Amino acid sequence: MKLPDLAELALRNLRESVLRNSLTTIGISVGVASLVAMLSLGIGLQQLASRRLMKSGLFDTVVVTSRRDLRNFGRDDERTAPPPGESRILDEPTRIEIEHLPNVMEAYPDIRFITELRYEDKPHLTMVAALPSSAKSNDAFEAVQGQFFSSDIAPEVVIQKTFAEELLGKTPKTGLDETNVAVVAAPLLGKELTMRYAQREAAPSTAGNAGASSDQGAAGAAYSVVSRELKLQIVGVADLDPESMRGPTRARVFLPLKLAESLHVMQPTDLREISRAAAGSQPVYSSVSVRVKNPAEIHAIEDAIKKMGFNTFSILDATRSLQQFFAVLDVFLGIFGSLALAVASIGIVNTLVMAILERRREIGIMKAIGASDGDVKRLFFAEAGAMGILGGILGVILGWAIGQVINLGTNIYLKRQSLPPEHFWAVPWWLVAFALVFAFGVSLVSGLYPAGRAARLDPVQALRYE
Repeated sequence: MKLPDLAELALRNLRESVLRNSLTTIGISVGVASLVAMLSLGIGLQQLASRRLMKSGLFDTVVVTSRRDLRNFGRDDERTAPPPGESRILDEPTRIEIEHLPNVMEAYPDIRFITELRYEDKPHLTMVAALPSSAKSNDAFEAVQGQFFSSDIAPEVVIQKTFAEELLGKTPKTGLDETNVAVVAAPLLGKELTMRYAQREAAPSTAGNAGASSDQGAAGAAYSVVSRELKLQIVGVADLDPESMRGPTRARVFLPLKLAESLHVMQPTDLREISRAAAGSQPVYSSVSVRVKNPAEIHAIEDAIKKMGFNTFSILDATRSLQQFFAVLDVFLGIFGSLALAVASIGIVNTLVMAILERRREIGIMKAIGASDGDVKRLFFAEAGAMGILGGILGVILGWAIGQVINLGTNIYLKRQSLPPEHFWAVPWWLVAFALVFAFGVSLVSGLYPAGRAARLDPVQALRYE
């Protein structure tokens, strides 16, 4: 039997029992819609997590620390790396060397310190951190009230919402009672903070300065620590916490990086490395953040930095378990979504078996005039495949519509909670292709038994059937 004749005959048979075949096709479409909706939810959540990580400024960042810091010296390092005391110092020449590695956009030091900030003559002790101008693209600063730093050396600060509430004497609230960031920011924007900090200055070992303390390192290098003050203007209040992953060391006040570098604030590394680095020499950093041009190059860059004698950490290292979680989640969502399609396959079997009983005489005539068992099988396979393809197309459309409705409803709820909208559903092209192929495959498998049963009919007995 030729293919056009087979297709024409299959479509004619499907039109003869429109209601029953339509209900079977609808059953397939519901099963496919369930599968698409479940998998698109898992894919959407994974893409949401990736977008959040990308906007956080951490997804394309490698944090470099010195092996001289024993907190980052693990058992693997004990076997492969030199002793901590013999490891390289993470200083300014090293930062420049790292910045010139292939596929590195920038490498900036992690400058942070605990200091006192005065607002309206009231002292507030908190952690201050420096940020490069590239941090403006950080997700936490997208909805900042006010603005980001006007320049890298401007005496300006962006403060976190919880610190803003502390300055105003308000108790931070959570959940539905959480204070809107615009309300907190309004009385603070443009106001002035006075930062008191300790500045390290090179000084002769015999020199003495009023109001300054001096010390001398093992290498004979002397330095002095001078108390300084700096007036800073509040230009922005961030609702989200840009350093939420740092735990207890996260900052709540942020300075421009170039300004922070020019202050020469006394750092813990200055005390730890004074025996190695003479006063007035290149600064030593506790860590350096390295931004790469392409996240796919992170592992190669980590390997290159490790060969230089430093420890590295990236968010990709921490997200390996997260990727495994989403993989398992997608499997379970796919299994649950396929249950409805499995039920629909039973409907295909039932529909085609009923068609055999109704068309026994027709099948007998076909075989009597020369149709082979293979022709009969192909006819029933064509009918099952047609229902599967049509049901798959309708199911993909229905699954996409379900996702859009749920996404719309979720965003309406988020808007009422004063939260930014999100896109939780994603239906990539490969999922559409997979759903159609899967529906077609399930339909063909469902047609195996009816097709085999129809092909085994005895034409003599079938012609006698009334």
